[in-house]
Amino acid sequence: MTATPRIVQVDAKPRRKPAVVQLLAEWEYLERSLHRMLCGWGRHFPDWTDKVAVSRHVWDQAECVRRLRERLVQFPGTHKNLETPVSESLEAFGDAVIMAHSLNDAVDGIYQLFINALVKSYLTYAEAAHPIHDAPTLAAISENVRAKEQMRLWLRDYRRRNPGRHSEEYGAKIATALAEANGLMGGLPVDRPAGTIGLNFRPAKRCAHSKNSQPTLDIMPVLECRFKDDLEVRRLFWCYGYLLAMNLAEEQLIWLYDAHEMPWEFQQDVSRHMWDESRHGDSGHSRLLDFGISIEEIGYPYYGGNKTDRPEVAEGAAAILSPKDLYDKVFFIGMVAETGHFHVKHEAYDDFKAGGDLESAEMMLFDIIDETSHVQYAHRWLPLLAERAGIEVDFRAEGAAFRARLQAETTARVDASQGTDHGLAGEKVEKLIARMRAIAPLSNANSCPPRSYKPM
Repeated sequence: MTATPRIVQVDAKPRRKPAVVQLLAEWEYLERSLHRMLCGWGRHFPDWTDKVAVSRHVWDQAECVRRLRERLVQFPGTHKNLETPVSESLEAFGDAVIMAHSLNDAVDGIYQLFINALVKSYLTYAEAAHPIHDAPTLAAISENVRAKEQMRLWLRDYRRRNPGRHSEEYGAKIATALAEANGLMGGLPVDRPAGTIGLNFRPAKRCAHSKNSQPTLDIMPVLECRFKDDLEVRRLFWCYGYLLAMNLAEEQLIWLYDAHEMPWEFQQDVSRHMWDESRHGDSGHSRLLDFGISIEEIGYPYYGGNKTDRPEVAEGAAAILSPKDLYDKVFFIGMVAETGHFHVKHEAYDDFKAGGDLESAEMMLFDIIDETSHVQYAHRWLPLLAERAGIEVDFRAEGAAFRARLQAETTARVDASQGTDHGLAGEKVEKLIARMRAIAPLSNANSCPPRSYKPM
């Protein structure tokens, strides 16, 4: 068996930068492009388990990018190495993958054809590099390959559940683009630097949800009305409310897709925020399952109450977020929604813990910890987002005023709804609570004093 020839990182030219720096820049570009592909196509997956998996993949991709960027700045040139241009043939390869005509094609293009080529590039270098001299690079790409192995295992499971194969035409386009990119093996001339991939692709306007996920009854008005005075209602609300947080994670895929001109560190923070929200969604889902309540029974509606007869199919093209749009979204989530719910979440944590439901208390605690970081992200990035949007605003004061306005509106709405006959929705809430009580009774259900109104 012939050994792979060693790659020596220096030559006779008068420079002190190893040749691997250019290859690292290409890998970093490819990993960022893969991150963008996942954000672009992530809204097309209808099944809950795939939503959870793809959200994790987006975060894993952000970490892959981070590792390469950290390694790049360790070489001569430091942070300027992050600006190293790479060949436009890499952009063409990425575009060939992201511009799929169907989810069936995109799944293979992203998770098989693109990732396999990237992993082959990593392993080829790892076999030929000096294992001691460039050990930090090898450690970084080893972690990246490990992340890709988890994606490969997900793809195997996905194809077992969704048999299919990409079209020959799509595969041929990718193969041609890969060949023109030298198989991602480096050594590409940079006649024109690569730009952002997928500028002619748009994420779906409406996410795909599973076929039987649309609720037949809207129980949220009942939960809002009784939130302040009934601990068991609050427990059902938080389990269901967390499940619905998956909607935010899916929306944040568009934030990420349209924030490609922001610093990478913003993408890193939003990727973590997005993964956290998907985990919150899965946390609520998991807790409901503990009580024998499935998505098919309670529903996974879209935010805003949008309804469709075909939730399993993603539709439309999302509008491009302007800098002002992106500011508004980060502002509302960080300074209004998340900041505005801390006090009621702490109340719920204390009450669930006092009532002996430590599982639900744990669910609350980890959310509070995550949301604290999310608010810090908002404080970190809103100044730059406002600058890009061309606005001057005191986002702290504006956030406080916004929260106060929503609280006043909610309080008035709840007070006006007291005594309302909620009909079938009210009956459904009672039945769900009875089942939860039978499995994990709250010892303080009848003694817990009234708490705060739902904030918004």
